[in-house]
Amino acid sequence: MSDKRIVVLISGSGSNLQAIIDQIDSGRISGRIAAVISNKEEAYGLTRAANAGIATTVLNHRDYADREAFDGALQATIDAHSPDLVVLAGFMRILTPEFVRHYAGRLFNIHPSLLPKYKGLHTHQRALEAGDAEHGCTVHFVTEELDGGPLVVQAATPVQSGDDADSLQQRVHRLEHRIYPLAVEWFCSDRLRLDNGQVLLDGAPLPSSGYRYANE
Repeated sequence: MSDKRIVVLISGSGSNLQAIIDQIDSGRISGRIAAVISNKEEAYGLTRAANAGIATTVLNHRDYADREAFDGALQATIDAHSPDLVVLAGFMRILTPEFVRHYAGRLFNIHPSLLPKYKGLHTHQRALEAGDAEHGCTVHFVTEELDGGPLVVQAATPVQSGDDADSLQQRVHRLEHRIYPLAVEWFCSDRLRLDNGQVLLDGAPLPSSGYRYANE
């Protein structure tokens, strides 16, 4: 089995990108990152990629007339690398349906909540305001519904009495850095796939809530 080719899209610091790079370097992930693409030239994730010897490209969405034009250029840039998997790692753009359909079954996102709770922004504050006992993050396949694609893996942390949005975010980030490389590992080893909207792991359907990662 040859290594899978991965393209990672970022807009910011790229901490999840770094977690994936580290697991590739350790040999856990049978893949390689062919390119990192950012819509922001100041994104620190570009530095992380360059330090790892990974090709980088900046496509500023402000240089395009509309969302469709940007997504068309982005798709062409991605496809030049013939990826098996496209990973959204803090890529702060809502993608057009045409773009999402083009990568159906090979497009991942990570969201900082236990989906289907708290789609969209400000998830940590919303969990606190709701009085939730736990909060966490979810890796999912991307579909046309925002933060609504089939779930792959979730990880949770208890909400503590002294938590604010920042402290909760920090703990959730640490969980993200565990489960995102895990999902990429499964995909790259051909253990994970999407079949008619159903997520299969080792040929068996996962529950609709995805695999529940046991925090060590």
